[in-house]
Amino acid sequence: MTGWLDIRRGEAPLAIAFPHGGTGLAGLDEQYVSPWLAQLDTDWWIADLYAFAADLGATLVATDISRSVIDMNRDPSGASLYPGQATTELCPTTTFDGDPLYRFGEPDEAEIMQRLNLYHRPYHEALEAELARLRALHGRVVLYDAHSIRSHVPRLFDGELPQFNIGTNGGATCDPALETTVAAICATSGRSHVVNGRFKGGWTTRHYGRPDEGIHAIQMELAQRGYMAEPAELTDANWPSSLDPRPAIRPVLEQVIAATLDFAKGQA
Repeated sequence: MTGWLDIRRGEAPLAIAFPHGGTGLAGLDEQYVSPWLAQLDTDWWIADLYAFAADLGATLVATDISRSVIDMNRDPSGASLYPGQATTELCPTTTFDGDPLYRFGEPDEAEIMQRLNLYHRPYHEALEAELARLRALHGRVVLYDAHSIRSHVPRLFDGELPQFNIGTNGGATCDPALETTVAAICATSGRSHVVNGRFKGGWTTRHYGRPDEGIHAIQMELAQRGYMAEPAELTDANWPSSLDPRPAIRPVLEQVIAATLDFAKGQA
């Protein structure tokens, strides 16, 4: 690990990205209403949940920079990925619930550009380099973009989010066979799932997913109830809760990653 960017290289044709698992505030703590609020919407324990994939030869790319500093899964131009729907910006100014993040002024254009150059661009340069390395070793590779979110976020979606949310931007970012295989595993788990529902895949999936060039990208957004307790009311005393030592959904994720590797190797 070097500073805020953690790259664990494997030789298998699979890269797993963790753009939202970081809690580092880049020395900006005093600008936020509170560090806890700035870290509230982290994809908690996501890299730990998928740590088993390293033993299968997957390459893992993670950032320790909080999404509240800059969101690695947003279009660097600032364009919304979900026009007409509530979302957060490239440099978020509110939490998912709509609460203001900044104590005083929000980041201006110069500050946003500085964060782009310091974090967003190096993260994606590293991810692109790993994909190019794996692509040179194999006929095709898969980029699996790993995410999680609270099960209930009324500002972003109605009701309870399905346990497994598969995003391929309407089938554009990967071979249909990969999408079908992952969806079938989730369906047989007995837990709820959806394909291209509220979360169709962020900028990472859409930017790198070029199946005609041998790069297949798929996003998995997990409802956090599958691997950690979600209190009815979140406070700095109870959130985040700890990672379940035996997460209920891990066996499903192990099947998903194994099947994704089989696809990448041409065995599916």
